[in-house]
Amino acid sequence: MERLRIRRYDYLVTGGAGFIGSHLCEELLRRGSSVLVLDDLSTGNLANLEGCVDSSEFSYVVGSVLDESLVSEAVDLCGRVIHLAAAVGVRNIIDRPVETIEANVTGTENVLKAAGKKDKTTFVASTSEVYGKSEAVPFKEDGDIVLGATSRSRWSYACSKAVDEFLAQAYWKDKGLPVVVGRLFNTVGPRQSGRYGMVLPRFVSQALDSQPITVYGDGLQTRCFSLVEEVVDCILELLHCPNAVGRVVNIGSVQEVTIMELARTVKERSGSSSKISLVPYEEAYPTDFEDMRRRMPDVSLLLKLVGRAPQAGLEEIVDAVIGWARQTRE
Repeated sequence: MERLRIRRYDYLVTGGAGFIGSHLCEELLRRGSSVLVLDDLSTGNLANLEGCVDSSEFSYVVGSVLDESLVSEAVDLCGRVIHLAAAVGVRNIIDRPVETIEANVTGTENVLKAAGKKDKTTFVASTSEVYGKSEAVPFKEDGDIVLGATSRSRWSYACSKAVDEFLAQAYWKDKGLPVVVGRLFNTVGPRQSGRYGMVLPRFVSQALDSQPITVYGDGLQTRCFSLVEEVVDCILELLHCPNAVGRVVNIGSVQEVTIMELARTVKERSGSSSKISLVPYEEAYPTDFEDMRRRMPDVSLLLKLVGRAPQAGLEEIVDAVIGWARQTRE
């Protein structure tokens, strides 16, 4: 078992070396909190924590949420738990379905079990993927979820995260664990990798390399993109909101954007000479792949609970990602 630095911390962040997790750690430190990170670095990167490692209030341990004893020890050291560790990215999920299910379901169960023993307030990150193929847009937290056939691996991720939500609410109802579930909608920003299929960093990389910007399908499918800093603020507000306990809350922007519009914005804001190319889904993914045409949250509950929701505009978001990509290349 990885050695832990034995002391008290305000927060445990699982998956803290990831894209969202690293921004969250930086914000917690900025607010004067102490932070312990648990991450197996399967998709995270210690380079993301460059702005944290010099702080005496920060520590990390390389290990998995599948290690029950390690999770238990880490939770014992911390006042609150923010559980972000999960399989990420459409490509990763399709290629590694067993790891996806194990990481999401068993990992979350380990975290909740440990938190439940010591009554630690916990935030569990879920995803808009749980809405599946529902057409009831904008999606409300109490709306039905519509998943595809179990033979299609795409839905294993959505199903595993739905199980996470059921587990979290069961721990609240049966054991009184103060837990909040946040369904995140397309969080983007600096440090996000396009390696696992995330669309915006992939577009930016292609544009800066003067390669074709590849849009899958017809490009008319829509998403709502949220700047990571705003998502982090919402997570922390919910974690400290008594009325959010035991609830599932959408966290996302309501500014709907087609993927073609996103590609055009990246091309324009980067000054790229790249062409925009349409690629059929069957060339990009296995033949059983399914996608959702629209994915937009109803954020009325988020606004009611914390009085805010992500609202950064598309150009601001794209500029932030382009600026970071250029800086890292330099």
